[in-house]
Amino acid sequence: MKDLEFEHRRSLSRLEAADQLAALADALRHGGRAELQLGPGKLSVHIPDELLSEVEVEVGDDQIELEIELKWSTAQSDGAKA
Repeated sequence: MKDLEFEHRRSLSRLEAADQLAALADALRHGGRAELQLGPGKLSVHIPDELLSEVEVEVGDDQIELEIELKWSTAQSDGAKA
């Protein structure tokens, strides 16, 4: 079961989409917390140094879908190695 799931869909201009991706890229580049504007509110998430990535492209009759998925563990690490 998922602890939280949020989905927000809206129409964007190419420039708005670029701004959204640039903000996410900046948060990934600098680490720490990412503040993402989603609809009427903001989502703040901690992004660790290591991520899993998946890119999916689907081409249909009259549209192309591009999904970029980033995943990471929420398990706490104490930094100690056995």
